[in-house]
Amino acid sequence: MLATGMPILNAIGSSLFSVGTFGLATALSYAWSGLLDWRIAALYIFGGIFGGWLGVNLATRLGHHKNMLNRIFAFIVIVTAVYMLYRNFKAFYH
Repeated sequence: MLATGMPILNAIGSSLFSVGTFGLATALSYAWSGLLDWRIAALYIFGGIFGGWLGVNLATRLGHHKNMLNRIFAFIVIVTAVYMLYRNFKAFYH
């Protein structure tokens, strides 16, 4: 967003499209290899659909409050980064 000047709603949509495309490609690869647990895949698909629906509704409602939307998005990115760092640290040092 900062580097491209992209509006927050476009950034969220672009991010979701990228994640969805990567997830689909990965799932197809595992399915062709016979390594996909379809029950778990169904849970992820359901969660993705529900999360997408919820995200669209929240982004639409908060679209007029861009400062609040930016803060929420930044918070989610920071929490995700801290979680990933914690998991990686835990994997390397335990």
